[in-house]
Amino acid sequence: MEINLPEVLAEVRTAFERYERALVENDLAELDALFWDDARTIRYGGGENLYGIEAIRAFRAARPPTGLARTLEGTVITTYGRDMAVASTLFRRPATPGRVGRQMQTWRRLPEGWKVVAAHVSVIDEPV
Repeated sequence: MEINLPEVLAEVRTAFERYERALVENDLAELDALFWDDARTIRYGGGENLYGIEAIRAFRAARPPTGLARTLEGTVITTYGRDMAVASTLFRRPATPGRVGRQMQTWRRLPEGWKVVAAHVSVIDEPV
């Protein structure tokens, strides 16, 4: 298996950047387009465990559209072959000083393009 093929890494980075833009702009249609439209898609969040795209959509629709701005750091994207990748990043929000978020996404190339098939988001106190 080839790790981090440059062209595949560039494709996933572009999809990851689209996701980040959509998240901070609360672009629900774009967020939806970037997740696998399937009952097996999973998103574990800071206070919720979401099983299936319908639960993910409902969570996003109910979430307040404010306080979503954030800065990323330590982003690592690793591709495995041509059709799978994992993106990991830390994030900080001005609205929650002293806390650091952690996000991991499993991306899969599907016939309709790169999609998040599983995600995990958590927030911890800033390490000392």
